Amino acid sequence: MTARLELQEISKTYDGLPVVQEVSLSVAPGQVTCLLGPSGCGKSTTLRIIAGVERQSSGTVLIDGTPISDAQANIPPEARGIGLMFQDFALFPHLSVAKNVGFGLIDLPKAERAQRVKDLLEKVGMAHFAEKYPHELSGGEQQRVALARALAPRPKILLMDEPFSGLDNRLRDGIRDETLAVLKEENTAVVLVTHEPDEAMRMADEIALMRKGRIVQRGAPYNIYNAPVDAEAAAFFSDVNVIPGVSHGALTETPFGQFLTPGHEDGAPVDIVIRPQHLGIDFDRNGRGPNPTPENGVPARASVERARFMGGESLVEFRMEADTSRIKATVPGVFLPQPGTTLWLTVRRDRCFVFGRGASAD
Repeated sequence: MTARLELQEISKTYDGLPVVQEVSLSVAPGQVTCLLGPSGCGKSTTLRIIAGVERQSSGTVLIDGTPISDAQANIPPEARGIGLMFQDFALFPHLSVAKNVGFGLIDLPKAERAQRVKDLLEKVGMAHFAEKYPHELSGGEQQRVALARALAPRPKILLMDEPFSGLDNRLRDGIRDETLAVLKEENTAVVLVTHEPDEAMRMADEIALMRKGRIVQRGAPYNIYNAPVDAEAAAFFSDVNVIPGVSHGALTETPFGQFLTPGHEDGAPVDIVIRPQHLGIDFDRNGRGPNPTPENGVPARASVERARFMGGESLVEFRMEADTSRIKATVPGVFLPQPGTTLWLTVRRDRCFVFGRGASAD
C-alpha cells in the first residue's frame, strides 16, 4: 500500500541552526503516528512543514506517492488536502456549532453539506448542540466540534498539534478515546504532536520519538517502551533507576550481583536501567514481602527514606546500604513502611536495560 503521507530526509535550519534534521517517516490511511518529544525537539516544526506553513530546507514531502514539496516545487497549504487541529480549537465565536463544522464545505450543494455536518456531529456526540455557540460549550464539547470541523472536508491527512492539552485531566482520557474512534472510522492518516508519553501510548499506532531535531526511535508503542534505544528514551516514558557499573569480561558487578553486559569493552562504564515497578521488595532474605522476589534475584539491603501512596500504587524511595545510592520502587496498593526500615531489594533481570554510560541515539 502506498503511504498516504511520506517524509523523505526533511531538514530545516533557521539562521544556520538545525531545527529538524533528516526526518523520514510514512503514514498509511487510518494510521495514527505520534511525533513525541520534549519542547524544542522539532516536532511542531515538522508538523508545519507537512502543512505547508513552513518550507523545509531540504528533503521531500509526498502525498499518495506524489511530491508536494521539494527543491523544485511547493504546493500551498490550501491545495494539499490536509486538515489541521490545534490545542486552542480556534472555533469561530460568531458561528453556531453547525456552521463551524460546515465552514469548509461551501463548494458542496446545500443538502449534501447539511448531511455531512449532521453525520459528523452525530459521530462526535454533538448533534443536539448544532445551534449552540462556542462560548456555550465546555472545553470537551469544543474539542469535539473542532474535530468534526477538521474532518468535514474529508482531508487525506489530519495534523493535530497538542489537541488535548487544554482539557481537564478528568475529561482527557475519554475525549482521546472518542477522538481515536472517529479518526479510525474516517480512515484518515493522522500525525499527532505531543510531549506526553501517556497520550502517545494511548493514541498512536506508531511513535516517532524526537530529540534535538531528529527521530531517534520509531516503533509501535509496546516495542518502543519495552526496547528503548538508549537510557534517555527509557526515562522519557517513565521513572527509571540507573545502576552504574564497569564492564569486565562481559560482566558488571552491582549491589544486586553480576549482570551480563556483552558488547561492552573491558573497563567500559555502563548503566543498568530498571523501572521502579520491576524491583522486588522483601522483609528478609527469604523472599517474604509485598512484592514477590524475582527468580534468581540477588537481594541487596536498603533503608527506606520515604514512602508515598499515589492512588493505585505506593512509591517507596530507598538508600542502598552497599553504596548509599538512592533507588525507587513501586508497589501495587498501599505499602508505607516507616523511614529507616531495612528491607531487601531485588531486580527483574529480564526487565533491565544495559547501555554504555553516556551513550545516546542522537
